[in-house]
Amino acid sequence: MPKASDLKKGAIIEIDGQLFKVRNIDVRSPSSRGANTLFKVTLMNIQKKQKLVETYIGTDFLKEADCMRIKLQFLFKDEQFYTFMDNEDYNQYTLSHEDIDSAAGLLPDGQEDILGMLYEGNLIGIELPTTVSLKIIETAPAIKGATASSRTKPATLETGLVVQVPEYLADTEVIKVNTSTSKFSSRA
Repeated sequence: MPKASDLKKGAIIEIDGQLFKVRNIDVRSPSSRGANTLFKVTLMNIQKKQKLVETYIGTDFLKEADCMRIKLQFLFKDEQFYTFMDNEDYNQYTLSHEDIDSAAGLLPDGQEDILGMLYEGNLIGIELPTTVSLKIIETAPAIKGATASSRTKPATLETGLVVQVPEYLADTEVIKVNTSTSKFSSRA
């Protein structure tokens, strides 16, 4: 049973016999001494597609959904679905665009090390690795000597995601993007 302070975006928890996916976590630290840190969690009911907002303190225990976790590879996306494959038995699973949510810009074709959560044989959610490697498609030209400054410029990545990168990076370079913040992490 995870504590509220251990929750991650994309986790699946069970509340009153129904499955909910964590969409967003807002951490609020009160200024008074001895006060508990509050976690305002936005949840999405997986079956009913309804939004629920709950507030927990860090020591509250939550019931993790009884899901089977498998390693998946992202194959491709079409107009309606994202398709994933289990590399062990080659079964394919799909998730809709709304189920993928903010992870869409972090899924290049062929991405491996994705953790899929199966409930009663159906894929209900995914967890991405900590960082993903993405290629820069378009950005302003690299500036020589810009390694000493911390200025950034926008860069469009192969998935369409736009992130701020250091000025010394150029087109076709591969970078690592943090999946929890969708920000530049390092060169790949």
